[in-house]
Amino acid sequence: MSMKLYVGNLAFATSSQDLQELFAAAGTVESASVVEDRDTGRSRGFGFVEMSSKEEGEAAIAQFNGKEVNGRALNVNEAKPRENRAGGGGGGRGGFGGGRGGGALGNGSGRGTRSGAEGTAAFVGQDPRPPGARRRNRPGMVGSRRHPA
Repeated sequence: MSMKLYVGNLAFATSSQDLQELFAAAGTVESASVVEDRDTGRSRGFGFVEMSSKEEGEAAIAQFNGKEVNGRALNVNEAKPRENRAGGGGGGRGGFGGGRGGGALGNGSGRGTRSGAEGTAAFVGQDPRPPGARRRNRPGMVGSRRHPA
């Protein structure tokens, strides 16, 4: 069974190909990838290498952990399973009804912003009040400018 390794403290100039060639000295490399920033495409200074067996993975850890490559001491250990992270869109709307901003006169983003807080990024899609203090929707009050929900 293969073993996935985390390789940290990489020089920013290190490519996935460089990583594969380096770890080939410890055994069969199934895959190697350097993680890059989504926006800039620049290396984030770490990557992952998948060795073909657990023994080869452990040999690679022993051989490369703490080894200096391109002026930086590598940090190599077994990769932990990826955690499910919250965020990235979706989720609840915090009781704002969403999608009503913007229009000819307003300058809201149309993403469920509170009226009066369109330009403040901290409140976009969030209720600034603590969870217990949120107002509940009441008949006749929903969506009115004087009495936001």
